Amino acid sequence: MLLLAHRGFWQENIEKNTLKAFKKSFENNYGIETDIRDYGGGDLVVSHDIADKNALNLKNLLALYKKYPLECPLALNIKADGLQFALKQVLEEYKITNYFVFDMSIPDTLAYIDLNFKVFVRQSELEPKPCLYEKADGIWLDEFYTHWIDKEIIKNHLKQGKKVCIVSPELHCRDFIKEWEEYKKIDLELNPRENLMLCTDYPQKAKDFFNV
Repeated sequence: MLLLAHRGFWQENIEKNTLKAFKKSFENNYGIETDIRDYGGGDLVVSHDIADKNALNLKNLLALYKKYPLECPLALNIKADGLQFALKQVLEEYKITNYFVFDMSIPDTLAYIDLNFKVFVRQSELEPKPCLYEKADGIWLDEFYTHWIDKEIIKNHLKQGKKVCIVSPELHCRDFIKEWEEYKKIDLELNPRENLMLCTDYPQKAKDFFNV
């Protein structure tokens, strides 16, 4: 199992989506999940909410990322439509290959697929049948309100050649230990290696818990 630090490895909320949090993630060999949108004259920036002049430029994040040889996964949460060409240019400029984009609108997702991006589509209790599944590289498994992810769901996606990223329960303000115990057992039984990821607010706790 690979770990993705949700908006970086942070201690205080103010550190989310900052270079400090990303640097700490990469130093500890964690991938990251972060939010991409445009600002001003078309620059791509890192920001969960509407961006302002203080938003981190995506190029600064990628320049930092390339300083670390392991190049862990980058989960890029797309927060605005129409960013495909600008994002493709930046990813190619920095030679980024270990990434995926997700959370776009359906029409926008089609455009990413047409441009050969690595795309994950979401499955949740609200979206039991992932749209564009056949064209996706992986699945973003999300539990907004209830726990429904189990071994068979993960196994079936892996058998279809999909990578799987699970959203850890604490991202939705729920207790995580019981589900982590289930996921640890599944990870040991299926041995999916880098094809199974967990996106978490607690990467260090997860590293110790899953022994990864």
